[in-house]
Amino acid sequence: MRLATWNVNSVKARLPRLLAWLAEVKPDIVCLQETKCPADAFPAAEVGALGYAAAAHGDGRWNGVALLSAAGLDEVTLSFPGEPGFAELDGVGAARPEARAIGATCGGMRVWSLYAPNGRTVDSPHYAYKLDWFSALRDALEAELAAGPVVACGDYNVAPSDADVWDPALFVGSTHVTPAERQALAGLRALGLHDVVPTPMKGPHPFTYWDYRAGMFHQNKGMRIDLIYASEDVAGRVRSAYVDREARKGKGPSDHAPIVVDLRP
Repeated sequence: MRLATWNVNSVKARLPRLLAWLAEVKPDIVCLQETKCPADAFPAAEVGALGYAAAAHGDGRWNGVALLSAAGLDEVTLSFPGEPGFAELDGVGAARPEARAIGATCGGMRVWSLYAPNGRTVDSPHYAYKLDWFSALRDALEAELAAGPVVACGDYNVAPSDADVWDPALFVGSTHVTPAERQALAGLRALGLHDVVPTPMKGPHPFTYWDYRAGMFHQNKGMRIDLIYASEDVAGRVRSAYVDREARKGKGPSDHAPIVVDLRP
């Protein structure tokens, strides 16, 4: 079975590239993030022509997640239990969760596509929201792990270690690398989830994101913030994993590259 995750940075803008990539790579299950597309406008027919069932969660703004599966798509869940929202979105009253998580049972596994909050700056309420979001995610995944195999894929917006950013000194005091954010990831691993680290296609570090500006991609000045966290029974089946850096090249790419994981039966 082949599993993939990709922050496409707008599924409509990237649709021709996505369809060509699906046809070439032929993953069985795909987790997409930052679709920026309302659920009812997701290109389900287009991916369906390639053999994929689709489930989408989005409101058409800057978030949005989706699951594509040729291995079954059952028990779809929009958001995870206890997922917090961000109060400024609604102004007054309780905040509703953003479109940042979708789960389903695919190929005998519980699969989640996740798009963690960015956090913006460490003194921002968005940063506190990010930590709250991860805390609730931990509780939700703990319950899921008790029920069977789990894989939680997506753009976590956290680099797990200094080796996962191109120049750690430049990130001091910034989000994505703070001790609290990294501790949130450690809390997920403490549940028994394993970080499936892919093989890079260039250089020693498996970066998955490169800023569009200043030739960052061509200089390989990137970050590893797209992650696959898998339960022991899934991680033990990993035959190979790689960052598909080729998908970041060419005209009009996403600023993220997909991760592709092959699992033994």
